[in-house]
Amino acid sequence: MDPSLAPYIAVALIFILMAAGVPVFAALALSGAAGIIMVEDFAFLLTRLKSLPYSVTAVYTLVIIPLFILMGSFAHHAEVGKKLFNVASKWTGHLPGGLAMSSILTSAGFAATSGSSVATAATVGSVALPEMKKAGYDPALSAGAVAAGGVLGVLIPPSVLLIFYAALTETSAGKMLIAGFVPGLLTTIVFMFGIYFIAKRGASKGAVTPRAGWGEAAIGTAQAWQVLVLFIVVMGGIYLGLMTPTEAGALGAFAAFLMLLAHRGAWKAGMLGKITESFRSSIDTTVMILFTIIGAGVFSYFLTLVQVPNQLAQAVVDSGLPPYLVIGCLLLVFVPLGMFLDAFSMMVIAIPIMFPTVRSLGFDPIWFGILTVKMCEIGLITPPVGLNCYVIAGIDRETPLPTVFRGALWFVAMEFVTILILFSFPGIITWLPNLMDAN
Repeated sequence: MDPSLAPYIAVALIFILMAAGVPVFAALALSGAAGIIMVEDFAFLLTRLKSLPYSVTAVYTLVIIPLFILMGSFAHHAEVGKKLFNVASKWTGHLPGGLAMSSILTSAGFAATSGSSVATAATVGSVALPEMKKAGYDPALSAGAVAAGGVLGVLIPPSVLLIFYAALTETSAGKMLIAGFVPGLLTTIVFMFGIYFIAKRGASKGAVTPRAGWGEAAIGTAQAWQVLVLFIVVMGGIYLGLMTPTEAGALGAFAAFLMLLAHRGAWKAGMLGKITESFRSSIDTTVMILFTIIGAGVFSYFLTLVQVPNQLAQAVVDSGLPPYLVIGCLLLVFVPLGMFLDAFSMMVIAIPIMFPTVRSLGFDPIWFGILTVKMCEIGLITPPVGLNCYVIAGIDRETPLPTVFRGALWFVAMEFVTILILFSFPGIITWLPNLMDAN
C-alpha cells in the first residue's frame, strides 16, 4: 500500500469506530495498529507493542495525576465546597446574579484543591443550585454558571489536564501549573462580569440575598482556610522550588486527608466509606487517563512512523502564512473536536500533530498549552458531549438538559473573549513561569 494513504485510512477508521460506540482509547489504538500494519507488517506491530504501553505510561510526571484527583476527592468529602459557597455568598449574594457569581468564586476556590472539571462542577452544583433555586434564579443562568464554573477545575492549578499536556509535550510540569493561575483568575473575573450584566437585564435581576456586613463577611472568610492551606502547600512549594510537583501533590493529598479526618460530618456519614470512595474514584479516573495515553501512544507512533507531524510542520513553515494565523487555525480545530470528544481525547489526538508546528514557529509551549486547555474548556460546556452540562442536569432533575446547554452558551462567548485576551497578550500567561526562572 502507498504509505501516503495510510494516515487518511487510519483517521477515517477512528471516526468509524467511535460512531460504532467503541471507546476513544480503543479506537485510537486499533486505528494506530491498523496504520502500522499498513506501512510495516504485523510482526513489527507486535514487537512495538511489547514495550510501547510501558514506555508511554511509565512517566514520573504522571504520578501527579492520581495524587491531585485524590486530594480533590478528600476535599470534597470534607465539604470544602460548601464552606466556600457560604463565604462567597456573603460577599456577592446581594448583587444582581450574586449567587451565580458565588458559584463561580466557589468553583475557582475548589479548583485550587482539585484537578478535575467534573468534580468541581458536581461539588459546587450540589451546594449552589438549591440555593439559587430558592432565590428565584433563572434556571438557565444558574445551571450554566455552575457548568461553566466547573471548567476552572482544569485551568486553575493543581490541574490534571495541565499535567497531561506537560507529559505529552515534555514541558515543565511545574511551569505549566504555575502558568494556569493568572488565566484562571482572568476567566473568573470575566465570568463574574458577564453574570452581572446578564442578571441585570434578565429575570434574575431581583433574585438577591440580604447583604452581609463587612465584619460578618470578613469573619466568614476565615472558613476558607482549608483552600488557602492546600493551595500554599501545593503551589507555594512548587513555585519556591522547595518541592517537585509530584512531592507537592503527595503532600497536598495528605493535607486534604487530615482535613477529612478532622471533619465531624464525615465521621457521622461513615468515614471509612468516604475514604474508600475517594480511593476508588481516583483509581477509576487514573486508569481511564492511562488507557487513553496508551491508545494515543500507539496512534502517535504510527503518525511519527509516516512522518505526518514533521510534514505538516514543514508545510506550514513553507506556506508563508502569518505565524499567529496558523496558531489561531490550530486552536479553532478544538471547537469541532470538543463537540464529540472529552478533553483528554482531544489532546492526545491533536497535540502530537500540532506541537511540532508550534515548536517550528518558535512559540512558547506553555503559552500554547494554556490556550489549548482553554479551548478544551469550551468542549466541556458545548453540545452534544458537554460533560459538565450532563453532570448539572443529573444533579438538578428539574432543569432539562437543553436549558443547561442554553445557559452555558453565554459562558462559551465569555470563554472566547478570555481566549482572545490571552492570545493577544501572551505575557499574561508567561509572566509567573518566567519569574520562576528569575528566582
